Amino acid sequence: MSGIIEWGALGQVVLVGLLVGAGVPALFALGLRLLTLPVRADVEAGGTHDGDTTAAVAAPGLARRLGGYLCLALCVAAIATGLAFLVSGGH
Repeated sequence: MSGIIEWGALGQVVLVGLLVGAGVPALFALGLRLLTLPVRADVEAGGTHDGDTTAAVAAPGLARRLGGYLCLALCVAAIATGLAFLVSGGH
């Protein structure tokens, strides 16, 4: 029975499937999470303590922005690599 299934090839397919199928979406979600900040409780409640409904929300710091952009750039690179592989014949 072991002659029918190539275990090494099957392992490679499963590994790449896990990396691409779960890794790229997780990287995308991490990139989005790094680029957003949690909403403060007073903003979520509908305003600040003085009744003003508009509140300034701070932008993420430089390190978070760079990390988020890096994660999203890696996602774009993975998609471009996959498309180039498919267009070239997929072999």
